[in-house]
Amino acid sequence: MEQLLLITAVLLLPTFCTTAGAASVFLLRRTEEPATRRMLCGMAAGIMLAASVWSLLLPAIERAEQGPLPAWLPPALGLLLGAVGLLRLEALAGRLLKAGPGRCGRVVLAVTLHNLPEGMVVGLAAALALRGEPDAISGALALALGIGLQNIPEGAAVSLPLVQEGKPKRRAFAAGAASGLVEPLGALLALLLAGWVSAALPWLMSLAAGCMVCVTAQEMIPEAVEADEPAGVISVVAGFALMMALDVAL
Repeated sequence: MEQLLLITAVLLLPTFCTTAGAASVFLLRRTEEPATRRMLCGMAAGIMLAASVWSLLLPAIERAEQGPLPAWLPPALGLLLGAVGLLRLEALAGRLLKAGPGRCGRVVLAVTLHNLPEGMVVGLAAALALRGEPDAISGALALALGIGLQNIPEGAAVSLPLVQEGKPKRRAFAAGAASGLVEPLGALLALLLAGWVSAALPWLMSLAAGCMVCVTAQEMIPEAVEADEPAGVISVVAGFALMMALDVAL
């Protein structure tokens, strides 16, 4: 019974942390000012770029080294396919809705796709714990905590731009929290299909990274640096450093 409770905590902790990050919209003031919008947009861009590298591409390379293909091939192709796929998805959405999904829609989509393989990684760790692997439970808890702490700024990266565009804070918070709901779904899927999902993780993680790099380069960095390039660049670097520090420390 205790083991099942621990596994449940492992599966839900990253989503809880995403929700906590999304709640930052209730703590910040004056988000409508142009300088604040540029700073927050740059911070979010840096966070997403660092998450693409440390949370997705580097783990994808490590997992690809265990497979039959060259270690660089799945991450490189997945990165390109993720970016091209997101652009095509935007074009399709624009035709269906007679308007593009907008920057905030792309941010929500990119972060949501990024959370799916992260949830699968947690699910695989939980599967090892249920099999009785040595130190698997403590390892799964540490992994879930690390991913959860990384998700705090990512939840903010979804909710804050929505507030900047004039959306109500409650709606922005709900969108940020909802972006993390795919993590327990991905974790449960990986828990049920541990053997199959493990082989596909390098592709899934690099696909998500491609989506994040695409939306960051397409919308967020240009907006951050357009009016005040030095301040925008510093905000991007600060966000990158924050996310990098969390990933390396954990």
